[in-house]
Amino acid sequence: MNNKASSFLWNLRQFSTLIPRDKTVGFCGPKFVYSNWNPRNHPGNDFDNRIQSSRSSSTYLFQDAFIFKSGNDGFPTKGRSTLTVLTVDRLLCPRRLSFDSKHSVVFVGTLNNGLRKVNFHQEVSDEDVLTKEIKPTPISYQKLSKECNSLSDVLDTFSKAPAFPSSNYFTAMWTIAKRMSEEQKRCEKQLMFSHPAFNQLCEHMMREAKIMRYNHLLFSLHAMVKLGIPQNTLLVQTLLRVAQERINECDEKCLSILSAIIEAMEPCKNVQVLQAGLRILVDQQVWKIKRVFTLQAVMKCIGKDAPFSLKRKLEIKALSELDRFSVLNSQRMFEALAAMNHRSMVLLNECSKIVTDNVHGLPFKILINILQSCKDLRYQNLDLFKGTADYVAATYDIWKLKQVIFLLISFENLGFRPIGLMDMLMKKVVEEPESLNMKNIVSILHVYSALNHVYKCENKEQFLEVMASSVTGCLHHISSEHLLSVVFSFCLMNHFPLALVNQVLQKDVISELLASDDKERNVHKLHILNTCLKLDDTFSYKAIDLLLPQMPSAPLDPNTKVAEVLSSLLGGEEYFSKNVQLPHNYHIGMGLYLFSFFSDKRLEVCGSSLV
Repeated sequence: MNNKASSFLWNLRQFSTLIPRDKTVGFCGPKFVYSNWNPRNHPGNDFDNRIQSSRSSSTYLFQDAFIFKSGNDGFPTKGRSTLTVLTVDRLLCPRRLSFDSKHSVVFVGTLNNGLRKVNFHQEVSDEDVLTKEIKPTPISYQKLSKECNSLSDVLDTFSKAPAFPSSNYFTAMWTIAKRMSEEQKRCEKQLMFSHPAFNQLCEHMMREAKIMRYNHLLFSLHAMVKLGIPQNTLLVQTLLRVAQERINECDEKCLSILSAIIEAMEPCKNVQVLQAGLRILVDQQVWKIKRVFTLQAVMKCIGKDAPFSLKRKLEIKALSELDRFSVLNSQRMFEALAAMNHRSMVLLNECSKIVTDNVHGLPFKILINILQSCKDLRYQNLDLFKGTADYVAATYDIWKLKQVIFLLISFENLGFRPIGLMDMLMKKVVEEPESLNMKNIVSILHVYSALNHVYKCENKEQFLEVMASSVTGCLHHISSEHLLSVVFSFCLMNHFPLALVNQVLQKDVISELLASDDKERNVHKLHILNTCLKLDDTFSYKAIDLLLPQMPSAPLDPNTKVAEVLSSLLGGEEYFSKNVQLPHNYHIGMGLYLFSFFSDKRLEVCGSSLV
């Protein structure tokens, strides 16, 4: 009898070595309490160690079953119970290490040469109350972000009861941070880095990176980048490497997250490798992408140096989805094409029509992004530009002065003169000159002189006098470069305010301009200013005593390959000439003389530029 009891207790002890201490396994009445335990959630990660220790005993761990076996191992079996515990499902899988509690646990025992079989069955919904109290309940990042008001609150929650996956804590912190102001966000980030549980959370994240879902991994990496965790840390670089290794698990949702991560991160070796892997993946799966938003996210992150064939595939895919484009999709397409430096005239024309028809209500940031993308792509669409300018002019009162000036600078970069909007701004400047600061004055004068807008305006003189008096009022506080820019713009508009011109011609001011970092640009402006003053009959001008440096000579012809091709096509260099210098600082970059086969006239094709 003692042998039977000792054998039973020995087997029971071996069984207990495979069960975590914080779980309940026991015999209580007719039921066997069995927890739905997940080894990867166990604190200390000692699951593998227990398995290794159990292999040396009479307990064997197979991949699909736990088997406690006693028999044919040198011990007498007569009168001794044999205990067998089976689990049907696969236990040791690569990433999903969990028990399936839908199956029964079967105990088979031979007592006194008799066979007895007892089934103990437990469903997940009938989990023991004690097990519920011990097992940490997984919590979603949505719930965390609602219950917590700061980043430190999330870390406090983690320190009390860590739950898998750790990515939810990072995602919750970024969700909370998005609701904060910039100053509050800065303070909260400092508290986050100094929190005692932050390092522990990072360690959990690195351990779980290879077993958590791929989308959870990407969400947490994106949150880390946005929270300002340094990119060169072991945590971020580890997650980048794991993301590379598991990139084949990427579905369409993961594609958009991964694209946002690459776009937000600074270039480094691991980011470049991840971007290269994304390009290969997109090249294979581009036709399977269903959402336009995902397609545009991918277009923004593949880079300007992506293969042309991949850019062309993305363009064709976008053209096939044109009928499904929303207004927002059309707005974002400009930025997506500019990000990968691919000018698709069909896409741009169609999106321009949609944007022009729905321009009312567009936010300032989107308007600026569209105009900047048009500049980057060298795309001109007068209907789009005119519709945007007319909308801003019609709703002028809802815009800040700074926003209007930014829009005018964007139009000036595109070479477009929005007459109605510029007239409206001139009127407001004359009525409220006190609303201007020096930066606004410099920008306004630059735009109006570059676009030559005041030439035919009725209130030209009044506008120029108001601007000149505004600058004169703060003459002693203005920098030398700003002063030169203001006087230069006035000269281009044929207006010479005496106080400002005399101030910029002072020797100390000119010496300061020639000693600045932007010397070449300042010399260029001073030469043009000097020439304008000499040509003006109404202004009593005294020559600048200080000798200005000579303007840089015209650059040598940069189109060497073009010259070589022309020489081979035309049969020699005698049919064209390069870098032809003309009076008054004009030069012809390349003059090409072609002989007509059908007439005796010689045609000259040339381009000229002002130095």
